[in-house]
Amino acid sequence: MVTTGSVNEEHQRMIAGPTASRLRETWGYLRWFYWPFGSMSARDIYELVSTNAFSNDGLYLNLGYWKDAATIDEACQGMARLLAETAGFGPDDTVLDVGFGFGDQDMFWAATYGVRIVGLNITPSQVETARRRVMERGLADRIELLEASATDMPLEPASVDKVVGLECAFHFDTRERFFHEAFRVLRPGGRMALADVVPNAPLPGGLARRVQRMNWNTFSKKYSVPAANADSHDAYRAKLESAGFRDVRIESIRHHVYPGLHAYMKRDPRMLARFHPLARFPYKMTLFFSPEHVYSAYDYILVSAEKPA
Repeated sequence: MVTTGSVNEEHQRMIAGPTASRLRETWGYLRWFYWPFGSMSARDIYELVSTNAFSNDGLYLNLGYWKDAATIDEACQGMARLLAETAGFGPDDTVLDVGFGFGDQDMFWAATYGVRIVGLNITPSQVETARRRVMERGLADRIELLEASATDMPLEPASVDKVVGLECAFHFDTRERFFHEAFRVLRPGGRMALADVVPNAPLPGGLARRVQRMNWNTFSKKYSVPAANADSHDAYRAKLESAGFRDVRIESIRHHVYPGLHAYMKRDPRMLARFHPLARFPYKMTLFFSPEHVYSAYDYILVSAEKPA
């Protein structure tokens, strides 16, 4: 027998759960975007963003490679393909994917290139969701996803053939520590490939440079980028070589990233509609300006480096 009182109590619990969750989410976005004195860890940011991904059909979180892409899904997968080609995936390779997000690129790589993948990620909800998706696609025998840090890898030395990071290494505390760990776990002759974000080269003119510095500092604070990761191309190369890497190649591909993303956000409202309402406003404001202005502070680089045989 259920009393009226118990029904009312259960009803209140049902209401309180989603309401409390929405309040926590709203506070999280207020703290992230609008509170000027605070910052959030990368783990907390991605827990907050959850599955509100950029792409329409998947859960990719990268900005996309727009050279030949017409949609955000094509661009995100295009970036994953570009990274795999840069790393030189082979069908017998064991690939370490750091910061794997929801695992979209891992499922694409396993199906397309026949590689075996070990992934590391510090965000629990992403690990849980990615594992479930891998199981649902019948790829659990080829993809192993771990909740672990890229700067303290639970892997044996010389245990992988390739190390890749799709738009995540700028978060690592520090990127240089990650380089040393990547070198340790790579087999001799192995290769690392990264799609990464660093400060753009200074523009001519004092005002333009001040805007660049201000925008980079805001980005670093809001997106949990350690100050030690604000590397020029030369500093980036030096840190890789100090870790032991050779044949270091760093290419700016920013002209195939930011303008295409900016244009797509303007023409397809579905992308911003997936964001929390408090997150939409800052992105909508950027659409009133040119991509050259909005993204002047940021370079986007494609990096490859080898561990000597």
